[in-house]
Amino acid sequence: MAKGHKKTSSSYSEEVSSIEWEFINMTEQEEDLIHRMHRLVGDRWGLIAGRIPGRKAEEIERFWMMTHGQVFASKRGQLNRQRSS
Repeated sequence: MAKGHKKTSSSYSEEVSSIEWEFINMTEQEEDLIHRMHRLVGDRWGLIAGRIPGRKAEEIERFWMMTHGQVFASKRGQLNRQRSS
């Protein structure tokens, strides 16, 4: 095992699938800042979260994945339809 590498009992995909994937509400200002920061620094979620008081890197990353990931596209559509009803 490489120095500094910790062996985990579960893989990353198992950890991700165990997270409750509820939609994260962000203000328009937060969304705008996330988009602008992502263009500048990419997926450095900790750096982006440091610019948004009260937000954690995990929240920012999950928000990004839910708003830009193909996996969540159908769920976003359902959510938008529910909100407009």
